[in-house]
Amino acid sequence: MPTPPLPTSHTEPDGSAVIRVLSYNIRSMRDDTEALARVIRACAPDLVLVQEAPRFFRWRKKLARLAAASGQVILSGGATASGPALLSSLRATVERSEDVLLPLTPGLHRRGFATAVVRFGAARLGVLSCHLSLQKDERYEQGGLLLDRLAALEAPYAIAGGDVNEGPGGRTFKRLATELQDCWAVAPWGGEYTSTPTDPHQRIDALFATEGIEVLGCGVPLGQPGVRETDLRAATDHLPVLAALRVPAHK
Repeated sequence: MPTPPLPTSHTEPDGSAVIRVLSYNIRSMRDDTEALARVIRACAPDLVLVQEAPRFFRWRKKLARLAAASGQVILSGGATASGPALLSSLRATVERSEDVLLPLTPGLHRRGFATAVVRFGAARLGVLSCHLSLQKDERYEQGGLLLDRLAALEAPYAIAGGDVNEGPGGRTFKRLATELQDCWAVAPWGGEYTSTPTDPHQRIDALFATEGIEVLGCGVPLGQPGVRETDLRAATDHLPVLAALRVPAHK
């Protein structure tokens, strides 16, 4: 049977907000950018946590073009966060944003976080997009920095998402899933594996949420209206992760 659609974005009578969050490694927009924009738009996200945003020549213009084509605006990140970026729909009210560069290990790629604090009605939320190291020890340290940075946002609720560069059995993934909700594990929906589009066999991309956020469903949006398999294969070398979350009102 086809997977039922996730709940649509809305605000509930008690002031809580149901939001749709997408995490997506876009491989520096080196593939079919029109297919990429179609996938993002079809997912109807309120927040897009991007990894491998353009970082070099005219990177701002490229990211702005993708945001416009997919019905989003830029919140933070890109080259200034060494790859991660945040996009949002106009539904979000932005309190603040910050790009964070992580300590550089000689010989390895510079990493960073794109962060923001946003509101959806009465719901207030910290957001972080990440792309963790390929090197296991550095990756583990970055997992700790991620948890520290989420806490430093001083928001009542928070989400983090990105390319973890290891599966749920890895110690960094376990570290994050111990402190945060692994949204797929809490409420699996759609497809599980994010790498690669032509041979999905590992879940190295994930969304995490702090306690108090209700995960309504999370997974790869396979077979959903407007999300075509040909576009998923053409857009980039990862599959996206989409979640519907209920964020309580901030008293």
